[in-house]
Amino acid sequence: MVLNLTKGTIFMFATGLGIVGNIFVLVNYMCLFRSTMKSVQLLLIHLAFTNTITLVTKGITRTISIFVLINLMDTAGCKILIYLSRVARGLSISTTSLLTVVQAVTISPRTSRWGRLQLRSAWHILPLLFFFWVLNSLISMNLPFYIKLISNMNISNISKNNDYCYFESENRAIRWIFIVLMVLRDAVFQGVMGWASGYMVFLLHKHHQHVLYLQTSKLLYRTPPEMKAAQSVLLLMFCFLFFYWTNCFTSLYLTFSLGTDSIANGLHEFLTIGYAIVSPFLQIHRDGHFATCLFAQ
Repeated sequence: MVLNLTKGTIFMFATGLGIVGNIFVLVNYMCLFRSTMKSVQLLLIHLAFTNTITLVTKGITRTISIFVLINLMDTAGCKILIYLSRVARGLSISTTSLLTVVQAVTISPRTSRWGRLQLRSAWHILPLLFFFWVLNSLISMNLPFYIKLISNMNISNISKNNDYCYFESENRAIRWIFIVLMVLRDAVFQGVMGWASGYMVFLLHKHHQHVLYLQTSKLLYRTPPEMKAAQSVLLLMFCFLFFYWTNCFTSLYLTFSLGTDSIANGLHEFLTIGYAIVSPFLQIHRDGHFATCLFAQ
């Protein structure tokens, strides 16, 4: 009991810290976006908003389970929280993937094939973001039909739990269809992410070689902000991939161990929200415009 309370308190503190960090990033990028209107900033605003949804939904469900406040939640609330959490997870990978593509196109030479795809306005990103919301909402549309509140169920019918919200699988065929759709979505977006990041690494290497040449020629050179932004986006992408795949391997371990390892369960809970917690602080550390915007306000 004490161990669960301690883990829950740490989880709630980390979640609260992540929410504060994402709101700070959200407000500052909105401030910058009003003056610069860059596509990357619009995507980072959307990513911070998505991370906030993830942390709020996970934070509420965890708080209820820790302090046994199950009477505060009905079946409808249970379904809404789990559904929003799953949609936000899909939006996170979709937005991060699009972010790497847009940044790769931004630093491409204007004479190249990809350089011609540079957006004239940040508002051209909005249809893609709307498509991501529709796509992820549809992929997760089966959840509200199978999520049940523990008090409304026979414990013998439970197949997968989320502390007090349970996934009751009745039709295996439908369940596997949606699992395949989620796997395909993740594979496609990570494939695009890998291509864009590889292209950015290539461009950054060429830029580094150019800088070394200018330094040996004793010429002054200042790194463009687009190159610094590309490094930050790459760091965000590697952060996402680390938490995504570590979470996958932990889930596999828990599946084969039947969820009996309490340490692995705690680690899995943190990895689920790890990217949403860490990513805003990476941006705060890397982006010096935050201080400028803060003082301007």
